[in-house]
Amino acid sequence: MAEEAPERLRPSLLLFSVLVVATCGLIYELTAGTLASYLLGDSVLQFSTVIGVYLCAMGAGAWISRFVERGLARRFVEVELAVAVVGGTMAPVLFLTFAHGGIFRILLYGLVFLTGTLVGLEIPLLLRILESSMSFKDVVSRVLTVDYLGALVASVAFPVLFLPRLGLVRTSLLFGLLNATVGLASTWMLGPSLGNARGLRIKCVAVMLLMAGLLWKADTLTELSENSIYSDEIVHAKQTPYQRIVVTRSQHAFSLFLNGALQFTSSDEYRYHEALVHPAFSVGRPIRRVLILGGGDGMAAREVLKHPGIEHVQLVDLDEGVTRLAKAAVWMRELNGGSLDDPRVTVLNTDAMMWLEDTAKEKFDLILVDFPDPSSFAVGKLYTTRFYALLRSALAPEGLVAIQSTSPLFARQSYWCIATTLEASGLKVRPYHAFVPSFGVWGFMLASPAGFEIPQTPPAFARSLSPQVLTSMFDFPPDMARVPSQVNRLNNQALVHYYDEEWRQWN
Repeated sequence: MAEEAPERLRPSLLLFSVLVVATCGLIYELTAGTLASYLLGDSVLQFSTVIGVYLCAMGAGAWISRFVERGLARRFVEVELAVAVVGGTMAPVLFLTFAHGGIFRILLYGLVFLTGTLVGLEIPLLLRILESSMSFKDVVSRVLTVDYLGALVASVAFPVLFLPRLGLVRTSLLFGLLNATVGLASTWMLGPSLGNARGLRIKCVAVMLLMAGLLWKADTLTELSENSIYSDEIVHAKQTPYQRIVVTRSQHAFSLFLNGALQFTSSDEYRYHEALVHPAFSVGRPIRRVLILGGGDGMAAREVLKHPGIEHVQLVDLDEGVTRLAKAAVWMRELNGGSLDDPRVTVLNTDAMMWLEDTAKEKFDLILVDFPDPSSFAVGKLYTTRFYALLRSALAPEGLVAIQSTSPLFARQSYWCIATTLEASGLKVRPYHAFVPSFGVWGFMLASPAGFEIPQTPPAFARSLSPQVLTSMFDFPPDMARVPSQVNRLNNQALVHYYDEEWRQWN
């Protein structure tokens, strides 16, 4: 027998709760997908699987709702509290368990499925509660309209507001608190249907206090979770709109991580940056104007400025958080020599591909490409024929471009895919490699629209290069020799597939 409708049901307030509930539900989904991509890499795979599991679970929740026949209002409040606890604590729980290996994936998809099931229960229950105060046609149209509006609010606010300002842990807990608040408010909106609601209200307040307490201790939770991931002391951690920046300090060195991936270690970063920069200068062509894409830490700019005759260095890095750290942190300034404050250096924080397409007007004698590895399609676009065509258009007729190109030993096909793609873009290519202790054997590409010989004379001030070393960098042993590979284009992103397959066996 259907339960009797409350005497003074407030549909407008309940519809507003639908908006809040829908926003919370999508925020949990986005949080899980973002966290999985941070910790496991391959953002397309992680978001696809998280979204798939979450939507399937919502369907399961909607199906389960048919078995709820009595006490709809009470069940709705209880579901809100369950969503608050499970969804709200998802981010800190997953961060804390990441260091424990195999259990992480099980817990990730288990929590995603459980949260999705609970969220899938919410709307059907509300539809049936509201059905007693308005026509079925109006109930469905209004609830679904508000539900989809909540999804829009969450999808815009999450990357623009919540993630960069609060981070994943605080965002998760905040919306858990919001869900519990909806539960408490519902005990008054649905009061006549609940009977004695005192016990429910006590539970709601208890969950709200739990979420508020965890939110208050969010920094401690974040610190505990990141300490379980990083072996050395964390001295800087910041969430930007684009990535999580973490700096650790050991007894002998600082290390910079972006979204959990090591970018450099201060004890040997000079070997990487000398290999990226100095072979191009050793070709013997005049270099006065230099473009650095990526390289927001200022290390590549430091090496460029060591050469005489440099007139202008344009540095384009997406994340202002990295360039600000490079300018402000004492240890970073000691490493990069204050290069980003040099009057010859102009720093611009924007998307490199968009800048090349829309803004770049001048021609450069040298372009240095210091992007992260192509572990996702968002980064893989910066290794495509389209991007390399833009690079070529920004080069002087005899200009040179040097590109970090992952490891020819650990990701052999990925490495040679980059060479094949550069050649397909009309550039003459000289692949080379260097040894960097923190990374092992690492690969680079030196290319130009005009042909050039292998450089043989490095600058005298280089710490890791000699004539013999420089020449040997362009020689590949059999286990790193060229292998066939596809051209990496925007419409296939073959490089990202190669990269994911090859690095998975080492991780």
